Amino acid sequence: MKIEECFEIGYITKTRGLKGEVQVSFTYPEPEKLKISSVFVEVNSKLVPFFVSAYKIPMPQVGYFSFEDIDHIDKAQNITKKKIYLPNRLKPKKKKEEFSFTDLQGFIATDEHEGLLGEIIEVKEFPQQFIATIIYQEKEVLIPLNEAFILEIDIKANTISLDLPEGLLDLYLE
Repeated sequence: MKIEECFEIGYITKTRGLKGEVQVSFTYPEPEKLKISSVFVEVNSKLVPFFVSAYKIPMPQVGYFSFEDIDHIDKAQNITKKKIYLPNRLKPKKKKEEFSFTDLQGFIATDEHEGLLGEIIEVKEFPQQFIATIIYQEKEVLIPLNEAFILEIDIKANTISLDLPEGLLDLYLE
């Protein structure tokens, strides 16, 4: 399994107890909607599968996981501070009204004048607006996700069409 075929759900923060249980801090906004029987842990830039024997989410964004084959704190210590992923096929589908700008990560962006821009690799929320990061012509470009610039979002095709202000891309290419 490749990282591109997965989505990040969180990271293992620390061990919990002596029997190999770990604490997970979720980065996925609604972890209670996830169906988790196994996860992939990023170890040395590779995804390693771990089968979940039990888990619970006692607080928002915090979970406790027990994995098969990890029955001691020493074994669990080896996977702390690691990101965990699920395959994209297990990502819960959102209804149109639940869709937000942060869900645009992974979408392909096009501009009305410049054509294909590339994949949105990250979306950050700032107090005034959301900013999308795209690698365009080998440069990192930040694009404000302003409704005035968005022509269309096609959720099924994972695409977004934009009408960017003249000169915005030139700022990054010079």
